[in-house]
Amino acid sequence: MKNTEPSVRRIHHVELVVGNAKQASYFYRNSFGFDQVGYAGLETGLKDRASYHMKQGNINLILTTPLDPDHPYAEFHKKHGDAVVDIAFTVSNIDSIYKFAVDHGATSIAEPFKTGDGNNGIIKSASIKAYGDTMHSFIEEDGYAGNFLPGFEPSEIKGKSTGIVFPDHIVANVEDQKMHHWVDWYKTIFNFHQFATFDDKDISTEFSSLRSTVMASPNEVVKLPINEPAEGRSKSQIQEYVESYGGAGVQHMAFLTGDIIDSVSRLKEQGVDFLKIPDSYYDTLQERVGVIDEDINMLRKLNILVDRDDKGYLLQLFTKPIEDRPTLFYEIIQRKGCQGFGKGNFKALFEAIELEQKRRGNLEL
Repeated sequence: MKNTEPSVRRIHHVELVVGNAKQASYFYRNSFGFDQVGYAGLETGLKDRASYHMKQGNINLILTTPLDPDHPYAEFHKKHGDAVVDIAFTVSNIDSIYKFAVDHGATSIAEPFKTGDGNNGIIKSASIKAYGDTMHSFIEEDGYAGNFLPGFEPSEIKGKSTGIVFPDHIVANVEDQKMHHWVDWYKTIFNFHQFATFDDKDISTEFSSLRSTVMASPNEVVKLPINEPAEGRSKSQIQEYVESYGGAGVQHMAFLTGDIIDSVSRLKEQGVDFLKIPDSYYDTLQERVGVIDEDINMLRKLNILVDRDDKGYLLQLFTKPIEDRPTLFYEIIQRKGCQGFGKGNFKALFEAIELEQKRRGNLEL
């Protein structure tokens, strides 16, 4: 797909199917700090589902609960639990993008169609199937004057802000030997390119490992890492996910912040559980990453990881799974020049995840 202009501009929103969207909106407001800004449901004429629009910075989430047991989202939730169903892209020229995708092998879910919202104008949208039961919607909003999407009415409840501002990247877990298939798919369908690649030598411990390729949009605003399990002495975290989730799906979303110490402190105060990093990680931190602005004792207290490349450094931390299934979790990340993904932290991160796997009884030798 050799476009002279990027076909995908940015992530428009991410939609999650949840068991009770009203309760989930409370969680995302009071734990992660999202504002509830819109609602669509029975009271707005939407009969088969209820959706809440959550916003913080430039991150837009839709939390949706199916109200009809025959709705496709009901089967999705039965199989996967609370999970990401749609990563929607803002695009230009939706008709040509959709046609190109389908002509080159993408499976259509919805052809381009228009929806209006009073005097605010119209948007055009379409959607295609991606890995597992995940889909990508296309949103063309040129000229639309509304706040978000037609059908949503204002419904404002402020959250307890945590300072996260942008969807840095969204990670997929796919089945063994399927990573290259999806790498090629994103190249063919979207003209994405390989931004980074990690093999089982980069991401491994004594017990388990994985392989990963980061796909990026032509403008490199959208980054979608794709993981697959690699053979090891025990069950990989990716294989645990695939089994618990019921196939391929979104493993985690990374939220960018301008001050990770402040963001993580607020998130912990508001009840978000993070992975525990071995204390020994910090004993040689400065030797590994050089001089940094942050107080190492504070990083140690908050379990924040640090990595550096030739352009700068990053700080990151990962939550535990946010539901009882060991599937979806979140990453908080701050970038100070570094555009990598924390390669130097992979071993420490994997060991922390394996401790949680062991607690769940899923790290058997």
